[in-house]
Amino acid sequence: MRPLWLAATGLLLADPAWAQTPSIRAEPLPPLQQQWQNEGSPAVQRSPVGPDAADQPTQTPPPLAITPPATVDRSNTWVPAGAVKLQALDKVNAQTAALTIKVGGSAEFGSLTITAKACEVRPSDQPADAAAYLTVTDSHPDSPGFDGWMLEDEPSVSMMQHPVYDLRVTGCT
Repeated sequence: MRPLWLAATGLLLADPAWAQTPSIRAEPLPPLQQQWQNEGSPAVQRSPVGPDAADQPTQTPPPLAITPPATVDRSNTWVPAGAVKLQALDKVNAQTAALTIKVGGSAEFGSLTITAKACEVRPSDQPADAAAYLTVTDSHPDSPGFDGWMLEDEPSVSMMQHPVYDLRVTGCT
């Protein structure tokens, strides 16, 4: 009666006669594990064992020379440039315009007035990048403006948030 109740509840216990596991065959170790077993693991240094173990000196591996990674001297230097190159986009009409504005000058795109206050580039021995300091105003009274640096290689770091227009720095000349 007991095996029937256990089978009905899903709790069938293993009888020692049923629980006989097949014998595990001894398979040879992979070659690398055989080598480690014979010579010793590279992580663990084994000392010799046997009657003449005291006569054999134990060899310790030489310490690993840890060298710090090479540092590249990239000083934070920028070279001033005379003009800003921008890509302007009107998101409503899908019209684009390439603008070049001299530093200290301004240009208009749609209802925007863009004033370039500075433009700087990296020296030729450093990775190319350009940064421009722009002041953008909109002729519509409630529209957002922009005042700050824009980077050519990372436009998402500092970008103008405007519902109609988008500006990106494409370089300095």
